[in-house]
Amino acid sequence: MHVLKKTTLYLILISVALVMLLPFYMMFVMSTLSTNEIYSFPPIMSIGGNLITNFKNMIAAVNLPRAFLNSLIVTSLNAVLVLFFSSIGGYAFSVYDFPGKKQLFLVLLGTMMVPFTAGIIPWFIMMSKFGWINNFAALIIPGSANAFGIFWMRQYCQNNVPRSLMEAARIDGCSEWTIFFHVIAPILKPAYASLGIMQFVNIWNEFMQALLILRKEEYYTLSLLLKSMVSDRGTDYGAMMLASTCAVLPLLICFLFASKYFMDGLTAGAVKG
Repeated sequence: MHVLKKTTLYLILISVALVMLLPFYMMFVMSTLSTNEIYSFPPIMSIGGNLITNFKNMIAAVNLPRAFLNSLIVTSLNAVLVLFFSSIGGYAFSVYDFPGKKQLFLVLLGTMMVPFTAGIIPWFIMMSKFGWINNFAALIIPGSANAFGIFWMRQYCQNNVPRSLMEAARIDGCSEWTIFFHVIAPILKPAYASLGIMQFVNIWNEFMQALLILRKEEYYTLSLLLKSMVSDRGTDYGAMMLASTCAVLPLLICFLFASKYFMDGLTAGAVKG
């Protein structure tokens, strides 16, 4: 009976995994088909022979390497800043006692309830006043103070950072910054990995802010590049699906390399240490 339950569970999990992988598989298949073949019915499920033609059309239509580099710059810098500010903010909320701590944390949580689109107009006016139109700073700096990231790090610190460790470091004469960078930061590696992946995916896929800020094609990120491939005069969907596949690959590679830390970070707070 136990073997039957276990087999059933594995079959269910495999089925769910296949359903989730199907869109990625179809995206790859469509990147090897022509536009007419993509619209054929029943849909073609096997890899086609139009990959080289789609690649040539994609390179002729858009500057994919430049957009890839732009996305990599914006995403990497934003992720690094978010990890830094979120970790020191979450650490402070977790281990220090200061006046108004609870009230300030409630305000922080409250900002998570407000959708970004509700403040998109004031945000755009501020970016215009700063002179950050066609400037990556508008996509990197404002989002570096991330409320969710601070909350995430606070929860992780509360469950995984022993106070005795910090007290021992203080007795040894370590400054607060030394304690954080040399004692606390190594403990936060799983939290860094999981938050970093989530932030990387969010910024890599960001479209609304990039659409408002980036006007020149030389500054386009991948999300804007894909949008620019849609034309009223006819869209080469084979080339666009190939570009989409190229845009997704870095996310898959990033997750595969950090998957162990990602899962550790997600499950670390399940049991309070």
